[in-house]
Amino acid sequence: MSEATKNSKGRAEEHKEVLGKLIDLYSDLFMHDGYGDISVEMKILRRGQKEIIISCGKQYRYVLDCDQALASESPIKHLLKRDLLA
Repeated sequence: MSEATKNSKGRAEEHKEVLGKLIDLYSDLFMHDGYGDISVEMKILRRGQKEIIISCGKQYRYVLDCDQALASESPIKHLLKRDLLA
């Protein structure tokens, strides 16, 4: 397996963790008997990374490499199409 393939799979797992948290929070909020809100912020960091902050009562912070994410959105699109839209 090539190094690029290993990196791509590692990045897909990182995105999967972030999307999993977002799905869990959405489900909890939907089942809640009242008002709630979710916000997602993305900031570009200096070392080819992005900081993702999901706020829903608490804040969940993730730092992901984005050098390939900016060139190709395929790991995120792949996860969304496979898991969310199936």
